[in-house]
Amino acid sequence: MPEFITQWLDQHEIFNTLTILHYWDGLVTTVQLTFLSLIVGLIVAVPLALLRASGKWYLSGPVWLYTYLFRGTPLLIQLYIIYYGIAQVPGIQDTFWWVIFSEPFYPALLAFTLNTAAYTTEIIRGAITSTPRGEIEAAKAYGMSWWQRTRRIVLPSASRRCVQAYANEVIFMLHASAIASVVTIIDLTGAARDIYSRYYAPFEAFIAVALIYMALTFTLVYGFRRLERHLLRHQRPVGQA
Repeated sequence: MPEFITQWLDQHEIFNTLTILHYWDGLVTTVQLTFLSLIVGLIVAVPLALLRASGKWYLSGPVWLYTYLFRGTPLLIQLYIIYYGIAQVPGIQDTFWWVIFSEPFYPALLAFTLNTAAYTTEIIRGAITSTPRGEIEAAKAYGMSWWQRTRRIVLPSASRRCVQAYANEVIFMLHASAIASVVTIIDLTGAARDIYSRYYAPFEAFIAVALIYMALTFTLVYGFRRLERHLLRHQRPVGQA
């Protein structure tokens, strides 16, 4: 390691091995919480988006109410309601669910999943309803059923249109995961708070976390840009990389 870096680290004892390991544990927790909620939320959002785009009020109405509630209230309030409210459900402390929800990770995961599922539902619904009518008519002309049209035409076409909006949702959830520390989860932000309280060095503690979030964000932007290029490769001129 270069000598000037070694000297700088010696002068800033906040960046020692234990601190770096604490940041690493927080990073692992942040990645787990964010991407588990995104994966489960996406799985939930696809069928909800199909119901939302069905045009039948008795199918789309309940989904609209769900997305309206979760998009219309702050994520922090949703986290508080789930984290503190589950313990107030009569009898839950006598069931196996309490073993799961007594840990703060799982109420936070539930809150993040429900929130991102609501936003993702509307993103996918918008992409579905903007499917060109000609593609639907062509599929009907080939004798495809509703499920075949949805699986072969509608969802692949919608996925290409919604990738940019969904990338923004993924980045938003990564940044929003910072509020998990308010329910005693030691994520990146929670690790920065611990280090700040130990060394009384707010700038070093929180700037280091900001740089980590920035690196994760730019990695996601790069990954989604590559995905978008892959999905839209059929629109590029023949022979263009």
